[in-house]
Amino acid sequence: MGVEMENGILFYILATVIVLCSFMVVVALSPIYPALFLAVTMIALSGIFYLLGAHFIAGVQLIVYAGAVIVLFVMVLMLFDLKREVAAFSRGTFSGILKLVCAGALLGLVIGGAERSTEMMTSVRPEALSDANSMSEMKVLAGLLFSKYLLAFEVLGILLLLIAVGVVAVSRVRGGTHAGS
Repeated sequence: MGVEMENGILFYILATVIVLCSFMVVVALSPIYPALFLAVTMIALSGIFYLLGAHFIAGVQLIVYAGAVIVLFVMVLMLFDLKREVAAFSRGTFSGILKLVCAGALLGLVIGGAERSTEMMTSVRPEALSDANSMSEMKVLAGLLFSKYLLAFEVLGILLLLIAVGVVAVSRVRGGTHAGS
């Protein structure tokens, strides 16, 4: 079995994981499970980027988006009183119809994406891929982040810290997991 065959099999496994976990993000009842499924989706997407040779984008996907989902997970744990909130997720007729509509829309997007991806795969030139992964572009990106956009980068870090502090404050007021401690 060649490397291309193994990459193809791994691609289809990761794509299946992405589709299934994305579906579970929409239909899971507990507020915790969608965050976990979203994290798995982001990790699998990072794996696909790695298979495609975009190692830098795979790392950024893993660090930024999977890290953001972990922060989302922590915020969900802090904000919800999980014993009371599970009852809020109904299993009624409207909820079921809404889930079916979302599942149908997701299936339509997946089928449409599969058709478009076959068209796009035939039009990609290998020399364009090797230029896109050059080390010099990463140096340019790093130089821009830490020179021209340094203030925005620092403000974003402070904003994320303020969001975390705000979530703790709101969870104390609403009676979340940190209430009264």
